[in-house]
Order: sequence, then structure tokens, then C-alpha cells
Amino acid sequence: MDLLDTLTAKGLRRELPTREEALAVLATTDDELLDVVAAAGRVRRQWFGRRVKLNYLVNLKSGLCPEDCSYCSQRLGSKAEILKYTWLKPEQAAEAAAAGLAGGAKRVCLVASGRGPTDRDIDRVADTISAIKDAHENVEICACLGLLSDNQAERLRAAGADAYNHNLNTSESTYGDIATTHTYADRVDTVTKAHGAGLSACSGLIAGMGESDEDLVDVVFALRELGSDSVPVNFLIPFEGTPLAKEWNLTPQRCLRILAMVRFVCPDVEVRIAGGREVHLRSMQPLGLHIANSIFLGDYLTSEGQAGQADLDMIKDAGFEIEGADEMTLPRHRSDVATGGSGGSCGSGGGCGPCGETPAAEEEESRNELVRVRRRGAGTELAPNA
Repeated sequence: MDLLDTLTAKGLRRELPTREEALAVLATTDDELLDVVAAAGRVRRQWFGRRVKLNYLVNLKSGLCPEDCSYCSQRLGSKAEILKYTWLKPEQAAEAAAAGLAGGAKRVCLVASGRGPTDRDIDRVADTISAIKDAHENVEICACLGLLSDNQAERLRAAGADAYNHNLNTSESTYGDIATTHTYADRVDTVTKAHGAGLSACSGLIAGMGESDEDLVDVVFALRELGSDSVPVNFLIPFEGTPLAKEWNLTPQRCLRILAMVRFVCPDVEVRIAGGREVHLRSMQPLGLHIANSIFLGDYLTSEGQAGQADLDMIKDAGFEIEGADEMTLPRHRSDVATGGSGGSCGSGGGCGPCGETPAAEEEESRNELVRVRRRGAGTELAPNA
């Protein structure tokens, strides 16, 4: 189709599509889905070959957050029965990170709940970075600690952090619908601070919160304008006990169209399938690898992912290969910019009712079984999933 030919040609030239073209990707039909995936796959292979980058999350501090983000199981007032614990010690975090690195991850993402870090928290994270890098010199470290104050990004960079994650999540016009304790502008400010300090900017979105196609296009265009090197695409995990627990708006086909739209708008950027891929893409996860070039290995912050070995098997069976620690993630033209020219590697069927429909109560129960609260790894005495 003319649209996909145009978008492919633009992606191969690193040319930004129009908003109308991006919206048209989201409006394609299921009959056109494989054509959409194939077109986005051509762009993905142009800039990233058949490599898949593995990232591993370590939740340094879980729950007890004062912010009211509606999508989050750690939010103020959340009744989700998640793990709650205060800061892991550096050696505990390093042990958790080692499990992911042994499974093939090249980036460790250190995450802590809360509005933003105190200066003491920055010291804790600096000690944790040292503990991890002392044992694994070439590992990439991405910190995700909330809103940054002046000079905190510089301190993280000096401590050895390579990247900073802070997602925009949704469009500026609808941000007030999902959070009131901070603003969209606060988030943009933190991404700008991180980038300005020499950290690779990692910033993405959450799909499935009831947003419109226009909202999705708005936030992805904003991420491109911010210069994000890595764009995590999260699919809402509707935790019981949160305001968005009933928001089941996604199908595997919708998720693939969203990923394709992100790839066309950000052709040479690390597009990561982040939280919720097991819940919403399900058996169609391998198709997502033809669009995205990065995933998380194993579990997430407060929910369980599929077994780490299953991730590795999926990548191999789909004909992809795991990106090595000595390989650059971003294309040369982007990695040189991200690292100041140093060339470094940095840059979420039928049922039993009438007409084959599943009864509503049974469907809701089936959906809820897809959301599995994390009970292993960091903050527990059980081995992590990697």
C-alpha cells in the first residue's frame, strides 16, 4: 500500500513522517497487519539488524510512593498487593543485577519509587552503581529515580550511570487525567536535565490507559523532539487496586500497530517492548521483535514477566540474536551524538456463551489471571527470574 511504501522510504532515510501518516498506521485494519509489521521490520533491520538488546530491572525500593499516577501499582492509595520494601543495600542490588547479566542482559535499570531522589538517595545509588560495575565493568547502568533536582543528573553521571529513564507516558493535553501530584512539564524538565548532563535519555510511553490515537501520536512526536535515545513502549498492566484496573483496551494487533507507529516516527532509536508485553501481546510477542530491537528480560518492578529462558528461546526461535556487550546499540550517527563522539554503546477465541462469546465475569477473571504480582527476586529471599 502507498502509505507503507512511503513510511518505509522515510524510515530508511531517517525522515520524520507526518502526523497524518502516523495516525494512519494506527487506523490500519487487521487484514493489513502483517504488511505493517513487514514495513516496520525493514526500517528496524536497516538500523539495528537482527539484534535484540536485553535489559534487566532491579527494583531498589518498592511501593510507598507519594505520587498519584493512576496506572501505577506503587501509587499513593494503591490497594494492589505488591511487594513493599525500602532501599536495597548495594550488595543486594548487585546480586540481583548479576542474575540478569548472567541471562544475557547488557543494561541494568536501577529503579526506585518516589517523587524524586534526595541527595542521600543519590549517594545510595552511586554506591550501588559502583558495586555493580566493580563486578561487571562493561555493563550499562540506567537510573530511574523520579524527578531530578539541579545537579543530581551530573552526580549520577559522575558515579558511572550511562542513562536516565523518565517516561512522558501520555500526551501533554491528557496528562492531568492520569496524575495530579506533578505535571507533564515536570517530566520534560527531568529528561532535559538528564540529557544535558551527558546521560543517554530513555523516555517512553504507556499505551492502553484510554488514550486516543491522537494522544499516542502526540507523545511519540514529543519523545522524538526531546531526543530520546531509547523509547520504552509500555502496555498498561491493569492492577487490581488501582484506578485503571478495568482498562482492558488493548489487543495484540493494536499493540503491534502502536509499536510500528513508534518505529516509523523514531526509525533509528532503540524501541523497547517494556511492561505488559506478556499480558497484551501474548502469543504474538515474536512479531513485536520484528519492530522493536529491545526488551526487558524476566520480571518487571511489581509484576512477573515470562520466564527468562522463555525470552531467550523466543528470540532464537524468531531468528534474532542477542546483542553483545561489545556491540553498539544505536547506529553510529546516533551513538556519536549520544556519547559526544566517543562511539560508546548507549544511546513496558471462542468461549462458552451464546455466539462464542465469553461471559463478562469469566472474561474478567481470565484477564486478571494475566496480571501476576512479583513475589521473587529483589526484596525477597527467592531467586530472581532471569
